Amino acid sequence: MSTSQPSAEPSTEPSTEPSTEPSTQVAETLVAALTALGVRHAVLCPGSRSAPLAYALARAEQAGRLRLQVRLDERTAGFAALGTSLATGEPAVVVTTSGTAVANLHPAVLEAGAAGVPLIVLSADRPHELRGIGANQVTDQVKLFGAAVRWFGELPAPEAVTDGLRKGVRQQVSRAVAAARGVPGGHPGPVQVNVAFREPLVASGPVAADEGTAGLTRVEASTEPARVRLEPGPRTVVLAGHGAGPEALVVARAAGWPLLAEPSSGARMEDAVPAYRLLLDRPDLGGRIERVLLYGRPTLSRPVTRLLSRDDVEVIVVSTRPDWADPGGRAARVVGAVDPPLGGTGPAAQVEADGDWIDAWLKAGELAGQAIDAALAEADGLTGPLVAREVLAATGPGDVLVTGSSNPVRDLDLFGVLPGSVRWAAGKHVYVSGGARLLANRGLAGIDGTVSTALGVAAALEGTTVRALVGDLTFLHDAGALVRGVHEPEVPLQIVVLDDGGGGIFSTLEQGALAEVSQAENALFERLFATPQGMDLERLCAAHRVAYAPARDLDELRSALAGPPTDGLGVVHVRVPRDGRRALGEKLTAAVQAALGPSERSEG
Repeated sequence: MSTSQPSAEPSTEPSTEPSTEPSTQVAETLVAALTALGVRHAVLCPGSRSAPLAYALARAEQAGRLRLQVRLDERTAGFAALGTSLATGEPAVVVTTSGTAVANLHPAVLEAGAAGVPLIVLSADRPHELRGIGANQVTDQVKLFGAAVRWFGELPAPEAVTDGLRKGVRQQVSRAVAAARGVPGGHPGPVQVNVAFREPLVASGPVAADEGTAGLTRVEASTEPARVRLEPGPRTVVLAGHGAGPEALVVARAAGWPLLAEPSSGARMEDAVPAYRLLLDRPDLGGRIERVLLYGRPTLSRPVTRLLSRDDVEVIVVSTRPDWADPGGRAARVVGAVDPPLGGTGPAAQVEADGDWIDAWLKAGELAGQAIDAALAEADGLTGPLVAREVLAATGPGDVLVTGSSNPVRDLDLFGVLPGSVRWAAGKHVYVSGGARLLANRGLAGIDGTVSTALGVAAALEGTTVRALVGDLTFLHDAGALVRGVHEPEVPLQIVVLDDGGGGIFSTLEQGALAEVSQAENALFERLFATPQGMDLERLCAAHRVAYAPARDLDELRSALAGPPTDGLGVVHVRVPRDGRRALGEKLTAAVQAALGPSERSEG
């Protein structure tokens, strides 16, 4: 007679014993190190191999150590993290599973690399024994982004976790965060940490918080670059390209030099000259320039490139980056920082500024702005520049405007300044009060990921009014960003879609001129470049549970822009004609030239 007892059924109750799975412990140590070093934002995509990191991030969010966004695809996640980094100035983390998931981050990584935006990619990977044997979802993720990243690190899948291993993880994370921030050298950008995990990928029991510090390194920024004082002599303009920062404005004002600032320069406040690109080819203004002080990266106009290419103009670049901007290839000097000459309107004025020089530019900018407004008032209905003017006017102190590439950012470039005041303190620190911000992906100036970038900005800046101005193709290119998981919170963001039925930017280029030659050339232009799509944006928005409002005239547009977007994601749809876009640009240019009168170069 048998005395054996029937075997017990496997328990479905969670274990009360602390988790010992190596993958879980490594992920916990990694995330704890990130938050200990000040990383506060993460964007996650669903995936199996990245499960240890997903759970570790969720635990960190529950503990109040970071904010987590969950996006449904990796391309939009990459740009959402990029937008969060743009908004905060600190590296956000983006986490993916293995395989093609990582490759989908490449556009955002390229933009971050070119624009100098801090970003940390955590790419989950299969362990080394599964590589090169045809195993599922395995690709070579080592240095996948090539030269686009500032630093690459790899954490192999461990068999067991020791104190030495945890120390090594913290060391790698310290290097990744420092490289993303650009310290100590001052060149921020994206980094990749490739993290291999073996199964099991989920914890079998409670996970103990990692509060260790061995191996954690806080890297401080190096000292500020030495400042070079320039002589006041040559007729100088300060050219502030993308990412220049407010110091360009302070130096221009202190020296009494005209400030020509792109919308995304961070210097487009107070004294910037509007519509400057329409003034550069005038002999009495642009023709008299003898020196350019260049901050940031100029990205918008050919008149600027022509100025920087002139043999009779001295170009001084202010940059601490090894890849400083010099689009004309004529930089005479590159300096880390500038002290303005003693003169101009600065508090320590000792040298008489060339008042006629700065006054001529400010007066010309004022007349140009009035001429553009008058010309737009004569046009029938809404146009791209008119919409851009209204969006800019609706951007109040403390607001953030994200602009797409192509025509929207160039239309904004025609108009006035953003709210804000800049002050120079102690001779070396710049302070901005009440400032609005205009953000854009101008590192590579692509249209991809703009909606995702704006969503990342809005998610990071809770309580701030955030708008985006984009063209219809830019909007459709990133329509996947509208998909939101039902467990994710609404993100207050108003997207103004400037819909000209295709790629209106091409109408202003050589292709647009050729399209006017014949009907056959126009047919080719429409198919190859303009690419009208005929999408029903109202139905698209309805399918994504996004609020939709048409703006069919100026009153409806102003009404839509009157209040802050407080009810989640919403789209304001503005239809404008594409036919005549080239002619409109020529009309605005002619109106400005007529307002300023005949141009004769004067040496006085």
